[in-house]
Amino acid sequence: MDPWPAPAKLNLFLHVLGRRPDGYHELQTAFQFVDLCDEISFDLRPHGPIVRVEGPAEVPPWDDLTVRAAQRLQKEQQTGRPLGVGIHVRKRIPLGSGLGGGSSDAATTLVALNALWGLGLSIDRLAYLGLDLGADVPVFVRGRAAWAEGIGEEITPLDLPELTYVVIYPGCVVSTREIFQAPELTRNSAAITIRAFLESDGRNDCEQVVRARYPEVAAALEWLGQFAPARLTGTGSCVYAAMGNFERAQKLLDQVPTGWQGFLVQGRNRSPLLERLERAGSSASGRTRL
Repeated sequence: MDPWPAPAKLNLFLHVLGRRPDGYHELQTAFQFVDLCDEISFDLRPHGPIVRVEGPAEVPPWDDLTVRAAQRLQKEQQTGRPLGVGIHVRKRIPLGSGLGGGSSDAATTLVALNALWGLGLSIDRLAYLGLDLGADVPVFVRGRAAWAEGIGEEITPLDLPELTYVVIYPGCVVSTREIFQAPELTRNSAAITIRAFLESDGRNDCEQVVRARYPEVAAALEWLGQFAPARLTGTGSCVYAAMGNFERAQKLLDQVPTGWQGFLVQGRNRSPLLERLERAGSSASGRTRL
């Protein structure tokens, strides 16, 4: 089984504009993929159920977004044929890290099984299905670095510098729900334009809340900030900094304190998932209209 990549992402900024009546937050953010990827393999079972054969012990199979994505996609097929699959998830992206691993796994499942099952759904339809699984899923489905607004579903492709980054995982899991429910979270940032972001880089409105509530993240930001401007991605817990070159990044990675996990990654404007889809063959690529 040739695995399919599910890449991590970085939020290059994150502004919280307000809270909607339904409880969701209006956001502005910019996503860029990096070449740190989970790997997902699919064992097609034409007459069997959807099962997760391999995956993270911390996530029950019935709650895994890959299983939920496959089940959601199964309902879209029109032929009445029983479609089953065994899903193997090999995690490299830390859980609860702000790198989008769960959303990316769901998106890869939607894109891959659409091709492998021959469903022929458009990328727009897959993105719509993905939104039910998480606000970040459509970005991963579309596979291009993007400016996102609304709750993350209003997407505009972006071409960004593909920099080398050092990413630090300080060994703790941050609750996204906790951060967005925090009374001290800034919820009145003014909307900015893409041009303003590209000129000023923006900021992450969640960072101060996470710093105060998670001392491990605060320590990682302080340590990394000694070497380059350090930022939180999403609600964390991972922090990152852009490096001028690979050699400097590798030297810094060798200094990461004990108990933390460091990654040297490359920014990607085009997801490795799209490249894998193309390698799946012209027939599968033709069925998923990108």
